[in-house]
Amino acid sequence: MRLILYLSLSIGFCSCISSKRVQTFKRLNTLSVDFQYHSGFYLYDPMEKKTLIDHNGNRYFTPASNTKIFTLFTSLKVLGNELPGLYFKESEDSLIFWGTGDPSLLYPLLPQSAAIDWLKNIDKPLYFSSRNFYEQPFGPGWSWDDYLYTYSVERTPLPLYGNALIVRKENDSPYLSIDQPYFKPDVFLGDSINGETAIVRDIGSNKMVYLPSRNQSKFELEVPYRYNPSVVAALLSDTLHKPVEISYRIKPRDAEILKSIPTDSALKVMMQESDNFIAEQLLLICAGQISDSLNTKIIIKYAKSKLMPNIPDEPQWVDGSGLSRYNLFTPRSIVWLWESLLNDYGKDRLFPLLATGGVSGTIKNYYKSDPPYIYGKTGTLSNNHTLSGYLLTKSGKILIFSFMNNNYPTESYPIKKRMEKILWEVRQNY
Repeated sequence: MRLILYLSLSIGFCSCISSKRVQTFKRLNTLSVDFQYHSGFYLYDPMEKKTLIDHNGNRYFTPASNTKIFTLFTSLKVLGNELPGLYFKESEDSLIFWGTGDPSLLYPLLPQSAAIDWLKNIDKPLYFSSRNFYEQPFGPGWSWDDYLYTYSVERTPLPLYGNALIVRKENDSPYLSIDQPYFKPDVFLGDSINGETAIVRDIGSNKMVYLPSRNQSKFELEVPYRYNPSVVAALLSDTLHKPVEISYRIKPRDAEILKSIPTDSALKVMMQESDNFIAEQLLLICAGQISDSLNTKIIIKYAKSKLMPNIPDEPQWVDGSGLSRYNLFTPRSIVWLWESLLNDYGKDRLFPLLATGGVSGTIKNYYKSDPPYIYGKTGTLSNNHTLSGYLLTKSGKILIFSFMNNNYPTESYPIKKRMEKILWEVRQNY
């Protein structure tokens, strides 16, 4: 009798799970049909080592900022607890330093790097060399006309101020204020316009035209600046209040390293706020740790072959941030990455770094619940939206998921709301 009861309950339970799975598949198919686009959804139970739902899990999608999960994985594997802030070589009469790619120098979203105060206290002539930087300012496949926006600042060996300058004007002042005075001679007055105030920078230089609004008196604008070693030396000279000269010396093998900020503080901003600048710079730092060059291709090749040789589908991976549409990943590969991170670092370290549904980061206004049930990373480009990470079910399980949506001819809001409904049902039913 007990055996019959047990079998009946087991069959009923399996039927229930099967019914829920079929219902989810129907919702996923309806989603694709209604919005005429491609979707992939992969749901995995890491405790049972079992795939629960596989909807196009082996298909390649444009990941957008889900690329930052690969940057997170690589950074945790390659970097220690603190970021390297500078490479340097000191002699009796001077100090030469090279950038590591550290994004924290004078960047307001991160703790202040120790490098600034350290350089201020050096009483010898200072020389900056960029002869360890072998990278293009923009990544492959980036949109060229995004150069005016701070989500697409240049990649540099020694970023300052997040590689952007701030221009502002107060109501009671007829003059512009620029936080980095070095750029003042490059700003020219243009014609008044009816719309919002604009600062338009040359694509190939730091020459800028200020187009004042006829209706707006107070404003603050961020403008990416063009990198070259002279700009870095001049900005540092202004900041340190002493001269910094240019050197062309190649970084020697015995260069010392000055530590900067806690690594997790940079990873947290990158993952929660989807900071492209930090993501790109972190890959450069990683490249400098495994080679003598700051070059993104070097670290991506290393990570693919040495750090993730068993990933289910080889990633087509070209940058750190996901700005490039050349990136292509599959949902099951992203889930594999999340599982590896959970096994290696545990939820106590990982979860505080991630965007949390209803609480923080790019999903602060979505996936609301008390307690939270989504910890992960979004990715958004025009006509593409992804979300992946960890889902805490009502029954107490931690599931791993990747939800990828490409090529929808609409705004992202209705897609996000459908995703939210599907993921909530997973929370309730598993």
